[in-house]
Amino acid sequence: MEYTGSQYIGEYVDGRMEGEAEYLLPTETKYVGEMKDGMFHGQGTLYFPNGSRYDAIWEKGLAVKGTYTFSDGLQYDAEHWHYCDGYDRRFYTEICYGLKPAGISQVTNMDPPRKIPEGCYDCGDGFYDPVTRIIKDYRNRFLRNADDDEHEWIIKTCRKGWDEIVGHRPKLYSSPSPRRSHVS
Repeated sequence: MEYTGSQYIGEYVDGRMEGEAEYLLPTETKYVGEMKDGMFHGQGTLYFPNGSRYDAIWEKGLAVKGTYTFSDGLQYDAEHWHYCDGYDRRFYTEICYGLKPAGISQVTNMDPPRKIPEGCYDCGDGFYDPVTRIIKDYRNRFLRNADDDEHEWIIKTCRKGWDEIVGHRPKLYSSPSPRRSHVS
C-alpha cells in the first residue's frame, strides 16, 4: 500500500483484503464497502473528492450495477438523461429552485460560477490549458493530459476564461417546419 499511496482499513483473510473495508486511493477517492480476494466485491460506494459518489454492486473488482450521484444530488440516468440537453437547458439548481430573472441568468450549475484562469477552459472536473493540453483540478493539482478527442470536445463545448464576440450563429438544432396558414 505504501508504494501506491493507498490506505486500507479493514479485515484480512489469508493475507488478502476481505470483508467490510475502507480503501483510500492516492487520488483521495475513497471506497467504502465489501472486499473479497483483494477486490471490490458486493455492495460498495466510491466517494470522489468533488463530493460526487458511485453506489454499486461489484463483482471481482467490476461494477455490475450502479448509480452515479453528482455532488449537488442530481442522479445520472443512462436511459433517460435529459439534463442540459437541447430541449431543456436548465441547470439542476434551476430545476430545483427556479430560474433567475433576466440579466442575472446562471451560466453554470454553480452560482456564482468559478473564475476560469485566462486562456483556459472549465471542463467540469478542472481547468484545461489548450497550450499545454493539461487538465488540473480546481485546487491546481494535475489530473491528466487531454488526448485529441478530449481536446476537441473541450474547445467546442466548454466554458472559456475570456469573452468573445461571436455574432449571429445559425441554430444548432434542426429548425421546426415553417408555419403554414390553414385555409378552409
